[in-house]
Amino acid sequence: MKKIVTTIVVIFVIFIGVVIAGPFYIINEGEQAAVVQLGQLRDVTTEAGLYLKVPFIDEIYRYPKKIMAWDGEARIVPTAERQFIFVDVIARWRISDPKKFYEAINTVDAAYSKLAEIIDSEVRTVVAENFLRESVRNSNIIMERTLSTDDPGLGEDIRAEILSTVQPGSGYEPITKGRRRLAEEILSRSRRMVPEYGIELIDVVTRQIRYSDELTPSVYARMIRERNQIAQAYRSAGEGSKAEWLGKMDNEKRSILSAAYEQAETIRGRADATATRIYAEAYSQDRDFFNFWRGVESYRSTLPKFNKTLSTDLEYFRYLYTPR
Repeated sequence: MKKIVTTIVVIFVIFIGVVIAGPFYIINEGEQAAVVQLGQLRDVTTEAGLYLKVPFIDEIYRYPKKIMAWDGEARIVPTAERQFIFVDVIARWRISDPKKFYEAINTVDAAYSKLAEIIDSEVRTVVAENFLRESVRNSNIIMERTLSTDDPGLGEDIRAEILSTVQPGSGYEPITKGRRRLAEEILSRSRRMVPEYGIELIDVVTRQIRYSDELTPSVYARMIRERNQIAQAYRSAGEGSKAEWLGKMDNEKRSILSAAYEQAETIRGRADATATRIYAEAYSQDRDFFNFWRGVESYRSTLPKFNKTLSTDLEYFRYLYTPR
């Protein structure tokens, strides 16, 4: 009887231990799990739900199914011409194969470290294989806009001076890939490395590229020089156009004044001829009255200007001091 009681107690204790240990495990939405039994991977669960496990033997390693972000640190990287720049990239990734992930990496923190190792290496390789312009520019739009200038106000010399700032050999070389293509190349190279770890790399994006402290002044100085050269070319074109228009305006002014003067002289000549004709007609009608009227008109215009008259015994004053 005592042995039976002991057996029942042992079974009860075992039952309580099993219940406490939990024969079930739950996988939530957005989760997946690797079931490990005595150090060996037994099963992989990728769907949400309630599942059985062997208490005290099975271990459950939970991993997220969602897309996660990897945020790298800015690294100083040399370009093909040995110019050093800071490159900061970010990436999105997810666990695509929990079995491989558990066997190769095991933890999410380790995955972040592995991604940093792979992506940083590819970033350094790709940037070092390309010139600085490929990393910092994404298109040739500045060159295309400048090369397509067809302003009729620009002379051939001015246009040639502007185009010289963006022609090959002037320090402003065209790009063949650009920043976006380099990011795609980094993604393509990194993708070849991550499948063995059960990881899917979705994308790699260049968040920031900046010049090193030693390179920044020379780059800015070159940019300022190029912009000033183009600006000066446009100023020269503007001054030339200004001089041309001022010349046209002066010629047009002279032409208008000359035509106006000619017209005024013509009108004045016709008026003088009419006046002469009227005078002649008046003179022929009454010569004495005409002379008298002309004398009075002369007095009106000249006498107010006389300050002193010493003698009036002059023929000029005949209409004022003669009995007639």
